[in-house]
Amino acid sequence: MCGIVGMVGKRDVASFLLDGLRRLEYRGYDSAGIATVVGGKIERRRAEGKLDALAGRLKDQPLPGHIGIGHTRWATHGKPTETNAHPHATDLAAVVHNGIIENYRELRDELKAKGCVFTSETDTEVIAHLVSDYLRQKMTPQQALSASLKRMRGAFAIGVIFAGREDLLIAARRGSPLALGYGDGEMYLGSDALALAPQTNRIAYLEEDDWAEIYADKIIVHDSTDKIVERNIMTTNLSGAMIGKGEYRHFMLKEIFEQPTVIGYTLAQLASPDDALTMPDLPFDWKTVPRLTIVACGTASYAGVVGKYWFEQLAKLPVEIDIASEFRYREAPMPEGGVTVVVSQSGETADTLAALNYAKAQGQKILSIVNVPQSSIARASDAVIPTLAGPEIGVASTTAFTTQLTVMLCLALAAAEARKTLPAARIKEILKALHEVPSHINAILRDENRLEELAQHFSEATDVLYLGRGLLYPIAMEGALKLKEISYIHAEGYPAGEMKHGPIALVDENLPAVFLAPSDALYEKTISNVQEVAARNGKVVFVSDKDGLAHVGAKTFATIEVPAADPVVAPLLYVIPLQLLAYHTAIAKGTDVDQPRNLAKSVTVE
Repeated sequence: MCGIVGMVGKRDVASFLLDGLRRLEYRGYDSAGIATVVGGKIERRRAEGKLDALAGRLKDQPLPGHIGIGHTRWATHGKPTETNAHPHATDLAAVVHNGIIENYRELRDELKAKGCVFTSETDTEVIAHLVSDYLRQKMTPQQALSASLKRMRGAFAIGVIFAGREDLLIAARRGSPLALGYGDGEMYLGSDALALAPQTNRIAYLEEDDWAEIYADKIIVHDSTDKIVERNIMTTNLSGAMIGKGEYRHFMLKEIFEQPTVIGYTLAQLASPDDALTMPDLPFDWKTVPRLTIVACGTASYAGVVGKYWFEQLAKLPVEIDIASEFRYREAPMPEGGVTVVVSQSGETADTLAALNYAKAQGQKILSIVNVPQSSIARASDAVIPTLAGPEIGVASTTAFTTQLTVMLCLALAAAEARKTLPAARIKEILKALHEVPSHINAILRDENRLEELAQHFSEATDVLYLGRGLLYPIAMEGALKLKEISYIHAEGYPAGEMKHGPIALVDENLPAVFLAPSDALYEKTISNVQEVAARNGKVVFVSDKDGLAHVGAKTFATIEVPAADPVVAPLLYVIPLQLLAYHTAIAKGTDVDQPRNLAKSVTVE
């Protein structure tokens, strides 16, 4: 959730810290701040709200210093106020922190008894006081940090600077990601490599319970026993240009329009242009897998539901799909020889990582589908298939979802090929249809103006129903989630066949009901549900191909045409107009599209 940046070098760091925080805005936040060491003393600038407020504060009160830390905060303990904004500091140390200190009340009471005065409502402030307490006991900064880590329970990533030390920044992680950047006479710290992209492409990641001394010319990494260890330094392909909005008004719109390209990139690593699978070797045999378990959160979980349909229909492989935040608490028994597929855009989602660890402890092979190949989930997996979506900055996921679907379908086809549940000709046919998806999406995107007009009507609604059957049921749920996330309109996605079991009670002349109905084997069943809504004066928005629109046979409020395609690839196409509809509805309502209220891009705490 929160964003962390840090730097030690030979130049003033304030501009770097502010720029780095801007690159982390996509993670979600409600306050921000930076701290440096100037003349041996810790100086801070903090502000409630967006980074422009902090930039204004820095313009009025410039902050020099060659070492510093910065933070964008998403409120957990305490309201989003300047007082609660990071960095938190004493006269001896300043701290930025992503995560939760579970035993902060116990530590706070102990430190208050020693005379420490707390000024915020946060759990983070206890770190600054705990480190400072050890410093007053004549420990070195390194010793104080190590001792503090042994006292804290929870999941966290932290960066600490010290009064009187303009050469030393210390970082530590437990459960939350943290990247180290290697420069020329400068060293960096960031929540992820994207924050550091303009400065360096040489990145190392701290492992669980590591802590690091960061100097201008070197980084010394320690493990949980304080032993000095080596961590692999890798070269990333991120660049500063990759996060620009270009000609687009918002990152979300840019990312919607990038989908033909990133789907093509992702597909190219898994299938050849002549429609043959080119999958990487996996540490299991599809023929002997008794059951697949898919775990994910949010939008990624809907990609998992689509995957369940594909694996069961195409490969005849039983699949259990579960929300990661619930999965491990069910203590589900897992079969010998089973495989768990973990899906995450960031690869850092705390609940998904915890589910991965549970499955691993149950003897499952772990296959991850992630957008960040160096992420915690990827590093903990037996095999990784990356989604080549590039940096997804908008909080509402678009490119990640469709590239996850692309990977999921290729995996299902590989399983079908190995298990001999589909003829080779049918596999080739589906791959051909998948290769045609980017051009079909381009055709949908060209109809953006029509969706913008429809969004004006949606912006006046208080509730919206999305309905679909089979492969389109999870797309209905995803469409509803998109609308909720960025326009704040209540929406629900349902199986169309369940409409009579409750949702039909909501239908009146004010309710838009979006039906997803390609011309497939379930078309006629969906039409019967359309007629039920039309009979009750509901506003039917009918999404189908040309043939489906011609035969709807019921009064519709609006129609949206999607190119005709093989029904297997329909989820990749039908989600696109729903993304555009949500985007333009949010624009009509004047909400913050890229950073909707209360939401964070990467949920790295439970």
